[in-house]
Amino acid sequence: MKKRAFHKELKTFRLGGVHPQDNKLSATVPLAQLPLPKQVTIPIVQHIGAPAKVVVQRGDTVKVGQVIAQHEGFISSNIHASCSGRIGIIEDVMDSSGFKHLAVNIRVKGDDWLETIDRTDTLVEEISLSRDEIVARVMEAGVVGMGGAGFPSHAKIKVPEGKTIDTLIINGVECEPYLTADHRLMLEKPREIIVGVRILMKALGVSRAIIGIEDNKHDAIELFEEWLREGKQIEVQPLEVQYPQGGEKQLIQAVLDREVPSGGLPADVGVIVHNVGTTFAIYEAVQKNKPLIERVVTVTGKDVKQPSNLWVRIGTPVIELITAAGGLPESTGKVVSGGPMMGKAIADLEVPVAKGTSGILVIAQAETKRTEEYNCVHCGKCIEACPMGLEPYRLLLLSKAGHSEKSKRENVLDCIECGSCSFVCPSNRPILDYIRLSKTKLKKLK
Repeated sequence: MKKRAFHKELKTFRLGGVHPQDNKLSATVPLAQLPLPKQVTIPIVQHIGAPAKVVVQRGDTVKVGQVIAQHEGFISSNIHASCSGRIGIIEDVMDSSGFKHLAVNIRVKGDDWLETIDRTDTLVEEISLSRDEIVARVMEAGVVGMGGAGFPSHAKIKVPEGKTIDTLIINGVECEPYLTADHRLMLEKPREIIVGVRILMKALGVSRAIIGIEDNKHDAIELFEEWLREGKQIEVQPLEVQYPQGGEKQLIQAVLDREVPSGGLPADVGVIVHNVGTTFAIYEAVQKNKPLIERVVTVTGKDVKQPSNLWVRIGTPVIELITAAGGLPESTGKVVSGGPMMGKAIADLEVPVAKGTSGILVIAQAETKRTEEYNCVHCGKCIEACPMGLEPYRLLLLSKAGHSEKSKRENVLDCIECGSCSFVCPSNRPILDYIRLSKTKLKKLK
């Protein structure tokens, strides 16, 4: 694609960062609908906060969009039936985290939706709901952060008492290699996303929004600049390609040159950040009364026959996605939920797609073998690469020694687990693995 000069200069964050190969194999592949599976298994834990409470029983008949688990408290999220059919077993099942959590099985029959959901493609631009009504609708729809964090979206758009928000940032960076779900969504649903931005602006009471997009997505930048050419409140900010620019703190620094303090939140510097996928889901929740029951998932890998961007119902087994993309290659050594930098290996291909599943990456056996680990040579590359200003080599040593409390004093909880330290280490040390171990231990001590 021929590059052109944008209306604005490219920006990026200042501290750390790396440049892994993009490998955006599916960037030009249009969105396609995955056929309905024979059954879905819908996890009850798909969000940060209190687990939802199951409100259906085995043998019940449900429609698409029906609540099957009710949120418990404000920091929680509703779970809805993504398919119509009969409720099967309600039991603990393995999810993409590698742990077992409660899930509801639905044996799919037909595709019968709640009548209250607007299933047409008609764009609805007028926002009739009030700020409080928007928050309530998003809460009812079970929308959570779809960039991976899974924080309940209604809680993010309810401005905390004592905080003043002046800017909304929409995260269209998608810096993780291979993944293209957000890119394709921006290309195919730009007008809906823009209405979603306006909905968020109304809910937050702000008059300024910035959509940050890296400049390896020239087509998306140009498209949004074209749609927003007459507007002044919503602007596009092209960004240099640098990983992990999709991290909230890095994106805020790149776009606004504001630094979120250690242990702080974007609201502390007057900002709220939402992913483009989340923004689209909020449009559908508010304007179409549609709960979060499906999402775009990239299925990709160098040996995958048909890298794809698929609309997938929540709870669909991962194997169904891989089959739609041409089947599991013989060379497969590992299947990862997410991308190569922050994703996690899947132990079972029957694991269900969740609200935060952005991609399924199939990696060849030759690329999965860990290279021999050597002693630290004190080169400092992990420190230079860390976007949070940490000392990753030191955090590894503290984790190995079992000094979790000492690692806490070294701000290990500030780590965003981007994997930049492991990526640049010439001694092939699994730095991120040990950092994650320390963080897990500290969470258990709370």
